[in-house]
Amino acid sequence: MKILIIQTAFIGDVVLATSLIEKLTSHHPDAVIHFLLRKGNEGLLSGHPHLKKIWVWDKKESKYRNLFRLIFAIRAEEFDVVINCQRFTASGLLTVFSKAKSKIGYSKNPFSLFFSERYAHVIGKKNDASYLHEIERNQQLIARLTDSIAVNPKLYPSIVDYESVKKFKANKYITICPASVWYTKQFPAARWMELSSMIPESYNVYLLGGLGDSMLCEEMKNLFPGKNMINLAGELSFLQTAALMNDAAMNYTNDSAPLHFASAMNAKVTAVFCSTIPQFGFGPLSSESHVLEEKQHLYCRPCGLHGYKSCPEKHFKCAWDLPIVTFLGE
Repeated sequence: MKILIIQTAFIGDVVLATSLIEKLTSHHPDAVIHFLLRKGNEGLLSGHPHLKKIWVWDKKESKYRNLFRLIFAIRAEEFDVVINCQRFTASGLLTVFSKAKSKIGYSKNPFSLFFSERYAHVIGKKNDASYLHEIERNQQLIARLTDSIAVNPKLYPSIVDYESVKKFKANKYITICPASVWYTKQFPAARWMELSSMIPESYNVYLLGGLGDSMLCEEMKNLFPGKNMINLAGELSFLQTAALMNDAAMNYTNDSAPLHFASAMNAKVTAVFCSTIPQFGFGPLSSESHVLEEKQHLYCRPCGLHGYKSCPEKHFKCAWDLPIVTFLGE
């Protein structure tokens, strides 16, 4: 069986979709699995032991020309099954024109009428005890091919990745991933510093993120000149970051991609949810995981699924009033 998984959204979405690779491989060990993602995210799946090929869609330059090139190339592959994890037009076109015998996706996709199988993608609400995690929503797409039970996502750092971060593991350490694309998903720097002040001096503190997060991390580092705080933003690849997070005493993240890195490595994690809520289905999955969120039940929270560039109510109480706990057991 030849299978294509489509997930061309953001970094965290790709990480969560690796759950499908794990499940399909366990039920169909002889399946040939391909994965389509957006340019820039391919490093997440580098050297993945269960993938035959990684397809890359460049969305920034000649987006639609590249899309149609992909459609023709994918048609030529003659996949048996295409599994579309997205709900948007372009991925729907790829699915419909793939020539696959079985085309599976979400009913919210504008082209889902032409899919072989369509499933609901239901986002949970505040105080919803029966919400589905994103990996469970994705599992619906392959339940007929496997079963109804989702498994956790998984990343595969190489031996070289582990060796490259080995020097950072000589002492006890935590990681902090302070940035987010969305302002209202990002715990303010001053509050991260409150958390840092609670970390025992015996720990190193590694600040992680992409190259664009380096300035924020450097500002945080300069606020604590006497602390063992090291800015690694932009210095590590995705898989090197995952390898470092794997052995941390705790990883502190926003509701963002590094949270899912921790889940994929079953690494200890504390996730800070400001304007968003775990019930949306993107909470931590690690064996030891914690959630920090405000407990005052603000009328305005959540204010949106993805967050905003500024607080709509101008007070950002979901971040400033959130209690901080370190969960280091000391």
